[in-house]
Amino acid sequence: MNRVVARYIDGHVLKGTTVDFSASRETFHITDPISVQGWERTEVTMRDLKALFYVKDFDGDPAHVDKKSLPSRPPEWEQGVVVTFDDGEILVGTTQRYQGTGYGFFLVPSDAQSNNERCFVVEEATRDVCFM
Repeated sequence: MNRVVARYIDGHVLKGTTVDFSASRETFHITDPISVQGWERTEVTMRDLKALFYVKDFDGDPAHVDKKSLPSRPPEWEQGVVVTFDDGEILVGTTQRYQGTGYGFFLVPSDAQSNNERCFVVEEATRDVCFM
C-alpha cells in the first residue's frame, strides 16, 4: 500500500492510500482511512490531477521548504528535470523514463529531506518541463 497525496488542478487535495495506480490508466482509486464514515474509496481521474505525491507521512514538516537544485551529477540512468506547473509551482528532481507519451512521468525530488519520496507529474498540468 502506498501513502499518497493527490493534488488536483482545481487546488483541492485528497490524502490516502492506493494499490491500483498505473501511469498508463485513466483512473485509479484512493482509499481514505481517516474518513469519518470509515474507509472511503474515491475514484481519481488523471485529467483532473496536477500530480500524485508518494509521501513518507501525511503530516510532513510545514516549515520545510524543498531545495530547488539538481544533484551535481545524477546517475547516468537518470535525467535532471525542472517542472513548472500551470499554477507556477516548481518541482526539481530526476526522472528515469520520460517519454513524452501517456499521462505523465515519475519524478524523484532532489531534496532528500523532502516529505515526497517521488511523484507522478501529470503532463497536461505543466507549463514547462526542462531537462538538464
